[in-house]
Amino acid sequence: MAVPKKKTSPMKRGFRRSADALKSPVYIEDKESGEYRRPHHVDMKSGMYRGRQILTPKSDS
Repeated sequence: MAVPKKKTSPMKRGFRRSADALKSPVYIEDKESGEYRRPHHVDMKSGMYRGRQILTPKSDS
């Protein structure tokens, strides 16, 4: 059976457990389209970011 050679310090233990406190991502409602998107991200449907056209929207046809 594997036995650790040294005791894990509280700091190292905290580093390992830091991922337990991760929260689910936040979504906001877009002002123009009303769709939900991540804050500070480009709206992928319209290609808009902060009122400016960044990406060309993909056409459905």
